[in-house]
Amino acid sequence: MFDYKGKVVLVSGASSGLGAQMAKGYAKQGATLVITARRIEKLEEVAEEIRKEGVECLPIKCDVTDVSSVNNAAKIVKERFGKVDVLVNCAGSAKNNSVLNMTDEEWDFTIKTDMTSLFYVTRAFAKLMKDNNYGRIINIASMYGMVGNMAMDTVAYHTSKGGVINFTRAVAAELAKYNITCNAICPGYFDTELTHETLITESFTNYMKATVPLGRYGKEGELNAAAIFLGSEEANYVTGVILPVDGGYTAV
Repeated sequence: MFDYKGKVVLVSGASSGLGAQMAKGYAKQGATLVITARRIEKLEEVAEEIRKEGVECLPIKCDVTDVSSVNNAAKIVKERFGKVDVLVNCAGSAKNNSVLNMTDEEWDFTIKTDMTSLFYVTRAFAKLMKDNNYGRIINIASMYGMVGNMAMDTVAYHTSKGGVINFTRAVAAELAKYNITCNAICPGYFDTELTHETLITESFTNYMKATVPLGRYGKEGELNAAAIFLGSEEANYVTGVILPVDGGYTAV
């Protein structure tokens, strides 16, 4: 099961963190990888690690908030491979603040980076999937797209990830007729480049222990199984699913 030989998997935001981890996870299953991000030097480093698994990996510099950059990446992939079987929308960032204090700039940055960019990338690569009558789209949302929180003020992030969740359902319904599935993964607290400084604080660690039933942060690679399952042939009949991988945070 879960053999990805002959499959082309594209992971955005793959220069570090969860994106890099999932890309490496797919490589272990035999997939051909396309990885994108703005930092081409970091991408090249990840690509070298992936190639050690004996698979092909194409790094492409791409700013997911720029339509022309996204469309150019899709053109490169089409010319090189003629298809993309699995798209993992992982790129994102956020500026945190409360609804009372958030600036227009902070709001616009977060919505564009976490939600609008996902539309740009999905539109570009879903067209390629449609042409091949096959595709798996996996959107990396967040458990914060499903609930609020009392640990930190981050209203735009909650909003954008909530949008990603219902975007996933809409795309699943629209593209099913083209044999394309669309699902979302909602990670909990994972220690990455973007979250490390927050998660290592004593106050946040105490909050996590009080709110996460498993009582710990997610470990490196623990998101990979969900991504591999949802992108697989075996998940043919799974679409529109919102899958938390959060240690039980959204269960209580």
